[in-house]
Amino acid sequence: MKKFEEKTIASKRIYEGKVINLKVDDVSLPNGKTSKRELVEHPGAVAIVAFTPENKIIMVEQYRKALERSIIEIPAGKLEKGEAPEYTAMRELEEETGYTAEKLELIQSFSTSPGFADEVIHLFFADGLKKATNGAVLDEDEFVELLEVSVEEAEQMMKDNRIYDAKTAFAVMWAKQRLSIGN
Repeated sequence: MKKFEEKTIASKRIYEGKVINLKVDDVSLPNGKTSKRELVEHPGAVAIVAFTPENKIIMVEQYRKALERSIIEIPAGKLEKGEAPEYTAMRELEEETGYTAEKLELIQSFSTSPGFADEVIHLFFADGLKKATNGAVLDEDEFVELLEVSVEEAEQMMKDNRIYDAKTAFAVMWAKQRLSIGN
């Protein structure tokens, strides 16, 4: 048994959507009691840290309905069924920014909200950037503005809450460390 494991007694899917599914699980707790867990199922996502030749981080500004405002983020996107994270990262980088990369390096995979969701984001570093021949090719319901910002500008954007999501904050700290050690 895993430490503090909660064994599922019953599970009921209450919603199936395009991006997420919702379920309620009845679980047996380590102390023998039972409880309910409301859970979000998500296919996972990728996010990409990419630098221009001037060591600026490529970001996008877009409206996020859940927050009812625009925020600045690194390029990212949802894994499609059967897609490898590396493929998704290359696809999303080109679609959102109009850049391609010679290679990708996995920085870290991490859970976004483990208290209620199973989403995992795979964070990649894109190396050897080149402008794609087609430029950015956004989905018809996607509206973004491409930005190139220094690490110092990104840190200020974090202080101003213009960068407001964990994956981008993590990426900015990683970029700062990478640039400070000269890699």
